[in-house]
Amino acid sequence: MRHAPVTPNGDLIRWVEIPGAEPTRLYLHGLGATSPVYWAAAAAHPLLAGRRSLLLDLLGFGISDRPTDFGYTLEAHADAVAAALEAAGVTDAEVVAHSLGGAVAILLAARHPHLVANLVLVDSVLDPSPPEPAPGSSGIAAYTEEEFLAEGWDRTAERVGPFWWSTMRLAGREALYRTTVHRARGTTPTLREQLAGLSVPRTCLHPEADGEPADAAGLRASGATVRAIPDCGHNIMLDNPEAFARAVAEALTGG
Repeated sequence: MRHAPVTPNGDLIRWVEIPGAEPTRLYLHGLGATSPVYWAAAAAHPLLAGRRSLLLDLLGFGISDRPTDFGYTLEAHADAVAAALEAAGVTDAEVVAHSLGGAVAILLAARHPHLVANLVLVDSVLDPSPPEPAPGSSGIAAYTEEEFLAEGWDRTAERVGPFWWSTMRLAGREALYRTTVHRARGTTPTLREQLAGLSVPRTCLHPEADGEPADAAGLRASGATVRAIPDCGHNIMLDNPEAFARAVAEALTGG
């Protein structure tokens, strides 16, 4: 395990590092997740193994510190990841990011372009969320922060189920709430606009059963690849690891 201070107070981002060849590959997790749990099998898959790989936990989640005075905007998350990569001596990383992590990865590439050379988004966030909790969502953004800290934390544990809660319970409560709210609000310019403006190769993976993401034609027109993965839900890398590894390997090698 490695770490780097990423705030003026010295709060630490931590990651599990797998040694290997350059370029470095960075894995970013989704909301309430942790990268070593969600990405270990993928990073070790024969089609993806052999790279220096950083299975990094965003500030406030997993094994990273959980400061209560951090804003947890998507931009702040991206800048904190950038500080960790700089400390690790990483440039031109291949970034593989799931769900919320995809939003952070887009901003990382837009705000710190020297750090990202290739971007694979795994069923990732591109648009603001509706005000009411959608089926399968955490429902966290429906609370005020005071309500969430007082009672929403316990109700969320019941709502999300044991698998998601197994890693979500590691998050700081303020981190979980604020990150969720900022993810729901989106960014200016929008994540979709910032993704379209990137010059690096971009691949968007989505579950085949869900149909194509919104404005898939616009994504393709901007130069991004949109690819369906069969036999999976939102956690593509866990549900269909073979198809996932093949798609990521092809995206990262231009195949």
